[in-house]
Amino acid sequence: MIRIEQLTYHRGTKALLNNVNSQVFPGQKIALIGKNGCGKSSLFRLLLKQDQPDSGEISFPASWRVSHMQQEITGSHLTALQYVLDADAKLKSIQALIDNAKDDHALAQAHSKMDEYDGYQAKFKAEKLLHGLGFNATEVNNPVNSFSGGWQVRLNLARALICPCDLMLLDEPTNHLDIEACYWLEKWLSQFEGTLVFVSHDRDFIDAVADQILSFEDENLLSYKGNYSAYERAKSERLAQKQQAYAKQQDQIKHIESFINRFRAQATKAKQAQSRIKELERMQVIAPAHIDTQFAFEFYCHDKQSTPLIKFDNVDIGYSSDNAIIKHVNVTVEPNQRIGILGVNGSGKSTLIKTITDQIQPIGGKITHGLHLKVGYFAQHQLEDLDVNASPLLHLQRDFPDASEQKLRNFLGSFGFQGDDVDKKIKNFSGGEKARLALSRISYRAPNLLLLDEPTNHLDLEIRHALTMALQNYQGAVIIISHDRHLLKNSVDEFWHVHNQKLEIFDGTLDDYHKLKDQAQLAQSQSDKPQSENQQASVNKKDQKRLDAQKRKELQPFKKALEKFEKQVEKFEALLAQIEQQLADGDIYSDENKAKLKTLLTEQTTSTQALNEAEENWMMAQEELEEKEAQFET
Repeated sequence: MIRIEQLTYHRGTKALLNNVNSQVFPGQKIALIGKNGCGKSSLFRLLLKQDQPDSGEISFPASWRVSHMQQEITGSHLTALQYVLDADAKLKSIQALIDNAKDDHALAQAHSKMDEYDGYQAKFKAEKLLHGLGFNATEVNNPVNSFSGGWQVRLNLARALICPCDLMLLDEPTNHLDIEACYWLEKWLSQFEGTLVFVSHDRDFIDAVADQILSFEDENLLSYKGNYSAYERAKSERLAQKQQAYAKQQDQIKHIESFINRFRAQATKAKQAQSRIKELERMQVIAPAHIDTQFAFEFYCHDKQSTPLIKFDNVDIGYSSDNAIIKHVNVTVEPNQRIGILGVNGSGKSTLIKTITDQIQPIGGKITHGLHLKVGYFAQHQLEDLDVNASPLLHLQRDFPDASEQKLRNFLGSFGFQGDDVDKKIKNFSGGEKARLALSRISYRAPNLLLLDEPTNHLDLEIRHALTMALQNYQGAVIIISHDRHLLKNSVDEFWHVHNQKLEIFDGTLDDYHKLKDQAQLAQSQSDKPQSENQQASVNKKDQKRLDAQKRKELQPFKKALEKFEKQVEKFEALLAQIEQQLADGDIYSDENKAKLKTLLTEQTTSTQALNEAEENWMMAQEELEEKEAQFET
């Protein structure tokens, strides 16, 4: 297991962890949560031995193989497929033995090692991984440096997933993924049998993957059993018990109720309406978990509206007349309409948004803007356009020279910029802080149509919650591209689906969309099945031997753990028996034996606690072994 014992860690003068004790058991899937800058990535560095604590210890078995998601891209001259395969050091070393074998005997031995390692399936596994993460059959052979930054991040994720490991560390794995890839990754991780520790600000992803939450709170790590929803309920119950929190809790519940009532009045699709109302009513339950957040901002809305705000008449969208990305678009955007855009990365979602903002001109058809249309547009590239030598206050003063300084300071405070942060140059700001600044500039402009392209990247869970609440209270129209399903479920009324050069109204919920994608993947896997079965037919006996060996290998650590705890139980039982035998002697209670009696009683207490812990560990190890054996039987 991972043991954290009396761990203290500072970053500069800031204390992140102070005398922390915690543990992670084998096979657990742990989500690390906390505000940006609280120490999540620092804990990863400690686990990877890239940094040392100020005091205390963080440890796990030396035999554990560790895989982690790197942030940097190397080996850009390689193809995507080779870059992923290259991450498996053992596979690479065996391949080197094959390539450098000097005689037939050495070559045979090398091939035998490759067979034992199941290395001949590595290419197939890598292609399957890349396909799940959105790469098509042609792209896997493209060089790494031909992909954009977001797709290169996916390659690093694939490298982490392909390496056999006992401990996997993933830092923000869903950033730069579309919804389809998020669904696929959830399934893959649910079948991962090792220990998983991951950082994510996507609450639906955490709900689907995690069975334990480690929350950074007041320089400590607090453990919550279950997923993120269970954590919110537990924290909500704890905070709701505090009398001073009651009034704020009630205010939030009233706000959510008003939004539900507003939505009921506007909803036109029964199926979507029921799904949305269910989601929103659930927010009443979790509201208290966020009453202590410092973030509570709003999006101002222009006081004039046009009906419609924008209209597409047979519009072709793209960058050249002979290469339309989306054809024959016929849609309108009405005031107060709330739209989520679905589709795989590269299908044209962002291109559609850019066309609405006039950054790209249509290559066919006509777009009509309403007289009072006022657009607020957020995209990731806007963070790069910020002036790194200017402060948040100066950015807003340049945008709104007629506004008073105090009004702008108060407004920035609601976005989390308080005290000296308002006047600091943003060159050292995190991505989340820059994203908040970009959102604040959009809000102050008071648009009546908000266009948000992946607004949650770099935002932590508390700010995402504040963004969701702000969008619920916003009076204008909203179009959102996001892989954050919780944000979509609680902010939009309907979905547009971009695929196969078409934009269609998707008459269903996100769950319906998930089922649709599952059916498409199943159809694809069925079409690939005959070839796969033929490949396996010739190696059935070899595979059975490999599976038996794999079973013995994978059960071995569980059996060893069980044996270890059995020995500990026997040891402490024997020790307690000896102590009790001495305590049964009447002479031990005489005055001259007071010191010895005190020592025996202390040893009895310590040994009893140790026995209880060993028995608990033994029972847990027994359950884990039985679960593992059951997996092989099924």
